Amino acid sequence: MNELSPDARIPAPPPPASLQDTGLPMTLMRDILLKTMFRMSLNMVSDLSRILCLPFAQVQQLIDAARTEHLIEAMGTLHATSSSNEMGFQLTDGGRKRAQQALAISEYYGAMPVPLEAYGEQVRRQSIRKVKITRDQLTAAMGDLILPEGLLANLGPAVTSGRSILMYGPPGNGKSSISNGIRDALGDNIYVPHAVVHSGQVIAVYDPIVHRKIETPQQTGTQLRLQGQRFDQRYILCERPTVITGGELKLEMLELKYNPVARTYQAPLQFKASGGVFIVDDLGRQEEPPQALVNRWIVPLEMNYDILSLTSGEKFIVPFDTLVIFSTNFHPNAIFDQAALRRIFFKIKIDGPNQADFLKIFALVARKRRIPLNEEALIHLLQNKYPTIDNVYANYQPVFLIDQMIAICQFEGKPNHMSPELIDRAWGNMFVKDEDIVR
Repeated sequence: MNELSPDARIPAPPPPASLQDTGLPMTLMRDILLKTMFRMSLNMVSDLSRILCLPFAQVQQLIDAARTEHLIEAMGTLHATSSSNEMGFQLTDGGRKRAQQALAISEYYGAMPVPLEAYGEQVRRQSIRKVKITRDQLTAAMGDLILPEGLLANLGPAVTSGRSILMYGPPGNGKSSISNGIRDALGDNIYVPHAVVHSGQVIAVYDPIVHRKIETPQQTGTQLRLQGQRFDQRYILCERPTVITGGELKLEMLELKYNPVARTYQAPLQFKASGGVFIVDDLGRQEEPPQALVNRWIVPLEMNYDILSLTSGEKFIVPFDTLVIFSTNFHPNAIFDQAALRRIFFKIKIDGPNQADFLKIFALVARKRRIPLNEEALIHLLQNKYPTIDNVYANYQPVFLIDQMIAICQFEGKPNHMSPELIDRAWGNMFVKDEDIVR
């Protein structure tokens, strides 16, 4: 399948039919098994199967191999329950020693990682560049947003291409809301690995803050085991991820994060956003200049791969399959040179609404806030207030003005309403008068 609609089913990573199919060295799997038993005090194969995300039979094979090395010993059926005759296992003294040695190298334990090469194949199967979104789907995802005429005609091809987008324009006109609407339009689910491994180094990928897991109905017994065999349990079925950053974004957040205490790696933000959307909001408000941030993205944006480094200095290639959306209140020519702008595929200006759209937004917000419209107040607003700012309208202003009037009414103990006097008081909080402050 070369194209995916948001309703299409993503090809699932097939479950490994054998330990060899995991693509992992036996020593790595053995050490993760020992560390997991040591850290979590697990001794039943079924529990280990669930935590290690491997089929029951393959975990049993790992245990049997460790038993031949005298690292694990059987506990008999001492811990069997009425519903299971499952044999328990425990670490031997040698097994505990080996687990502690392995933990001194890396504290990672739990779900078996996926080889980076195998994850790259899954990324290609579920690539965001294969998602094709129609005008109707994009319109529906924008919800109640009142958008300038022709904007969707520019946004649609940009989203469908899966290429980078720069949205710029005056503040308060919905660039962040539009970015979220693009995210919602994608709509489908992908498979995210708990972790990947490269050169023996395990890199945690799944992040519950970034990835929203798709919950499936609880099942028990044979049904649960059959459910687990439908795809490789080293992956988690999630919504396409969205990473949103603002003024806090630093270049170091785009590199592998190494924890020297736990001796483990965390994937950088753009890697966690694979198959989804990476939104850089308020571009130009970060400590690093926008030019430096875009320079970091030049190779990924053009080549669809990124280059990361281990603490050893070794560099390696990882897939880059992310729709990057830059959003800024600055004019692009003021923060980028032409070489950087050339790397950003779509540049879309988001202007403020005209008067007609402003009134639509104002009426929509008033209805949601359950405050009745008042013709006298609106005429006062349009004829006496907006001329003082050259009739420049912004999408945020209806929400600001109406919420201000509601706050005043609540304080005064009056029903929510509009009036010219309330418009004046609300307007006074929306703008700050230019004046010299004596210090």
